Amino acid sequence: MPAEVLTRAEVDALMRVCSKRAPTGIRNRALIALLYRGQLRIGEALALKPKDLDRKAGTVRVLHGKGDRSRTIGLDDGPWAILELWLQCRQKHGLYGRHPIFCTLKGQPLQSRYCRALLARLGTKAGIEKRVHPHGLRHTGAAELRAEGVDIGIISRQLGHSSIATTSRYLDHVAPKQVVDAMRKRAWSAE
Repeated sequence: MPAEVLTRAEVDALMRVCSKRAPTGIRNRALIALLYRGQLRIGEALALKPKDLDRKAGTVRVLHGKGDRSRTIGLDDGPWAILELWLQCRQKHGLYGRHPIFCTLKGQPLQSRYCRALLARLGTKAGIEKRVHPHGLRHTGAAELRAEGVDIGIISRQLGHSSIATTSRYLDHVAPKQVVDAMRKRAWSAE
């Protein structure tokens, strides 16, 4: 089933249904923020360790992306603030560098199937009628970058695609704004 792009309001609603006080809610908000604003695949996000984050540089090091390729992505201040809350919460629970960033409160890695089910539940709770899943957040972030006019080469590197052609096909699928805008400008008067 193809990924559905969420609106900014839908992403905000998804974030709002995660508790800001409960440790798992703080963790879930951080995961959503990273998938959405970092355009990471779920496996990439779940494999991250604290050493892969560099807040000062604004970078996240993905060591094992698709095809086992590594890359460094950029991340804006918004998700960093949410991630930092989770990192502080982790420390209070005795979770440090050897544990994956996204883990249970006992330090066990989260499973991708758990995250898929979690996002679907959160989407329902937020009243989102679209299918909500990890790859959809990646698509949403990529579509927003395109709408903001970010160069396709930069988007390609952020997504970890091996070629701009792949990114172009990807964006044509998730963000066909130019096609839609061109068609909407056409005039026709039916009698």
